[in-house]
Amino acid sequence: MLSAFLSAFRTPDLRKKLLFTIGIIAIYRLGAALPSPGVSYTNVQKCIDATQGSTGVLNLLNLFSGGALLQLSVFALGIMPYITASIILQLLTVVIPRLEQLRKEGQAGQAKITQYTRYLTLGLGVLQASAFVALARSGQLFNNQCDQFPIIPEDTGIPDWLTLSILVMTMTAGTGVVMWLGELITGRGVGNGMSVLIFTSIAARLPAEGWTIKESQGWAKFLLVVALVLLIITAVTFIEQSQRRIPVQYAKRMIGRRMYGGTSTYIPLKVNQAGVIPVIFGSSLLYLPQLALQFFDQTDPGRTQVWIRDNLVDPTSPIYIVVYFLLIIFFTYFYVSITFNPSEVADNMKKYGGFVPGIRPGKPTADYLDFILSRITLAGALYLAVVSILPNFFFIWLDRQQYLNFPFGGTAVLIMVGVGLETTKQIESQLMQRNYEGFLR
Repeated sequence: MLSAFLSAFRTPDLRKKLLFTIGIIAIYRLGAALPSPGVSYTNVQKCIDATQGSTGVLNLLNLFSGGALLQLSVFALGIMPYITASIILQLLTVVIPRLEQLRKEGQAGQAKITQYTRYLTLGLGVLQASAFVALARSGQLFNNQCDQFPIIPEDTGIPDWLTLSILVMTMTAGTGVVMWLGELITGRGVGNGMSVLIFTSIAARLPAEGWTIKESQGWAKFLLVVALVLLIITAVTFIEQSQRRIPVQYAKRMIGRRMYGGTSTYIPLKVNQAGVIPVIFGSSLLYLPQLALQFFDQTDPGRTQVWIRDNLVDPTSPIYIVVYFLLIIFFTYFYVSITFNPSEVADNMKKYGGFVPGIRPGKPTADYLDFILSRITLAGALYLAVVSILPNFFFIWLDRQQYLNFPFGGTAVLIMVGVGLETTKQIESQLMQRNYEGFLR
């Protein structure tokens, strides 16, 4: 693998792409560490040290931003507004006929949908930036545990509305720049730009979180955690590459004076057909009870509030784990059902003279694909659910009193392994085109 990596750098155009990608990543990390105007960097660091990063509902977002969210940096929102906008547009494609028509128009239609995604990303950036600035101003960004260190000082001599407006505009502009950097990597670098940036954000948090475990639990548990993490990564890598291949045979056709068809291929149905989207949906839905608790009196909680806090907010609660498990299974089936249409695949196969051996074209093929997909989705849903709840058991084992976003399991591992495999395959394909020995042997 090392020799293949060196071969990639010996190839002039591939070396330029790799260096360009590394340069964009460096710019992204610089923006993630650059404080926004009007924010007291010293007080932010004191608040992070005082609360040890325990911010409840914002843990996942802070992980995806590489720790930039809690610092209210220029790139505080990270890539999350773009991911949210992409998911919304993908779901609306099923509901709005105009978007579905654009999706079927090929590259021109996809370019139009991409433009809509950019506009929606900026709109969501404004909303999210306003919300986080309001949380920082009221002290709820750190759960009211850091009132003695104001994040946005008021005695600066500048009107409050101007400071807050500049802060919101800076964070929204940062979202636009992050989106642009991701598209630059996709067009001129290696790998999918948005995926590479979110991979970078998660990887940036690993050393700090790992050192925290070592400091609080000692070397023995730290090394055991590392061993378990390597085992989880191996299992995730194996399942992420697993697929069921449906054989497809194309009949011979005469078009003009040429004979077409007569080839054999297959439809690859991945075990994890839904990716990491169900985990994000399930996590977001379970954050709603904790958000709701912010609007009630914390000094005199009622019976309902206590029950919600103990069972739907505490990640070590058995009810929390079971609800999280069931939500991921539900969203896996839901997302697969709207992204893969067996009837549409069967119609396209029939249109071009393709058929599954032993299955009649048309509706029987659609029923067959639906049957295979439902069985594969069950395995994929159970896999996603098990991997996602592993951090909860880590918290119980490590006796973590505060819910820090454990970066060695669940969503983080799924994203990092998926992006790593995708990027490696892209480099592999470009090396194979130049007759070099690739990464995968």
